This record gives sequence, structure tokens and C-alpha cells, in this order.
Amino acid sequence: MHHKLCQRISLMLGAITATIVLFTQSAMGLEVGATAADFSLQASDGNTYTLSQFIGEKPVVIAFFPKAFTGG
Repeated sequence: MHHKLCQRISLMLGAITATIVLFTQSAMGLEVGATAADFSLQASDGNTYTLSQFIGEKPVVIAFFPKAFTGG
């Protein structure tokens, strides 16, 4: 059991590290005031939202809350 938990944590940390590296590399080409590429994400309410639907409406904040080890 302990081995499986350590393995899962290791995989999660690897995935997080890869995501950070990819994001950092792609963000390095951006300048202040640059337009973000349109994207879609599923929210915790089950609905899918796109960045473009909020243009001119309100600021957009993306927050990630991993469900690992939580009952949610």
C-alpha cells in the first residue's frame, strides 16, 4: 500500500513538473499586454467555458485545485 502511494505521488510530481516546464517555456515568448490564445476549460460546476466569452466582460483568473487526497 505504501509503495503504491509513493508511486502515485511520484507520478503526480512528475506531471506537475512537466506542466510547469511546458508552461514556462511557452510563456517566455509572451510580452506584457499580449493577447492570450483562446482556450476552453471545464469548471468545477461541470460547465465548459472559453476565454473568448469573457473578452471585454471581466478579468479571468484560473485556479487549479487538485482533487488528490481529498474526498471531492
